[in-house]
Amino acid sequence: MNDNREAPARQLIFVFILICLVIVGGGILLLVTRPQPVQITIHPPVPTATTAPTATPGPIEVYITGAVQQPQTTLRLPAGSRVEDAIDVAGGLLEDADLDRVNLALILRDGDQVHVPSLAGENTLLATPNTDGVVLVNRATTEELQSLPGIGPALAERIIAHREVNGPFASMDDLDEVSGIGPALLEGLADLIAFD
Repeated sequence: MNDNREAPARQLIFVFILICLVIVGGGILLLVTRPQPVQITIHPPVPTATTAPTATPGPIEVYITGAVQQPQTTLRLPAGSRVEDAIDVAGGLLEDADLDRVNLALILRDGDQVHVPSLAGENTLLATPNTDGVVLVNRATTEELQSLPGIGPALAERIIAHREVNGPFASMDDLDEVSGIGPALLEGLADLIAFD
């Protein structure tokens, strides 16, 4: 009799497990077949390489003196012009021009003065007049540089050579690139020189 009671209980457990399996299986089937949500991805536009508009440099004005066909003339030249261009616009060189003392490749800036010395009697380059006692490093001659404390003939020549090769000095940092000039010398020159 005990067996008869256990049979319906077993059947009930079996039916219960079967119902659970159907429910779990149905749930899994619903999860698998359920449509997946569409993922929307927004991509920012690809940046394109555009150059910022740059101002076209205007013409420069340069004053030229010395051994040229049209001395004491203010010339209007395109930005980026060199000393050689200024000499050409001034009609060219005179026969006695001393080109050993002129850097023809130097790039000119607005307001520069170009002086072409002659072989006949000129010992120094023409420097821009200076009334406040400050030496203009970008225009100074060897003698003018030597008038500064701590600068002898060799250092003055190195300063001029550096200026001719690299163009004008813009700051004390540029001047510091010359061999033989250090922080102590720069400090002593701070009130005695200017960069035009």
